[in-house]
Amino acid sequence: MNIYLETSRLVLRRFTADDLELLVSLDSDPEVMRFLTGQPTPRPEIADVVLPEILKVYDEHPGLGTFKAETRDGFVGWFGLQPTGVPGTVDVGYRLLRSAWGKGYATEGTRALIAHAFTGLGMERVVADTMAVNHRSRDVMRRSGLRFEKVYHEHFDDPLPGTEFGEVLYAVDRATWEAGAHE
Repeated sequence: MNIYLETSRLVLRRFTADDLELLVSLDSDPEVMRFLTGQPTPRPEIADVVLPEILKVYDEHPGLGTFKAETRDGFVGWFGLQPTGVPGTVDVGYRLLRSAWGKGYATEGTRALIAHAFTGLGMERVVADTMAVNHRSRDVMRRSGLRFEKVYHEHFDDPLPGTEFGEVLYAVDRATWEAGAHE
């Protein structure tokens, strides 16, 4: 199977239509979804919306997308570089099985994607966001070389606990990354 990116412990590959059950296993854990939707994603939504959208990005935005992350022991989650609508800027993200938490995979994969965005894709800026109360993800963003930029507030019809504290944006530009902020 075609490798998108490899680190010392992770192999990132494109998802295929055959990977539905992997996404279902990931999104069925309420703790994994805590700061995203607050609840497991229903299987039909993954089959009819989530997976088709992942596959569509590969075709519409070459070099970008959501990539299956595997270790020697198997599937651990995904990492992604998504289009933002701003030329030269991509959004980096990740979602890992709870069994993969606390092992450094999130930082390792995010650092690799940031480097790839600048050196392989010619991007000028990488951004990431999360809920302000999601301290684990904020720590990953900092360790990956992203820098805090701002807190902002969005309206949600059914807000999650902690939404009142806002969302946070982290980013790094090519010049900062090249100057060594990524080390």
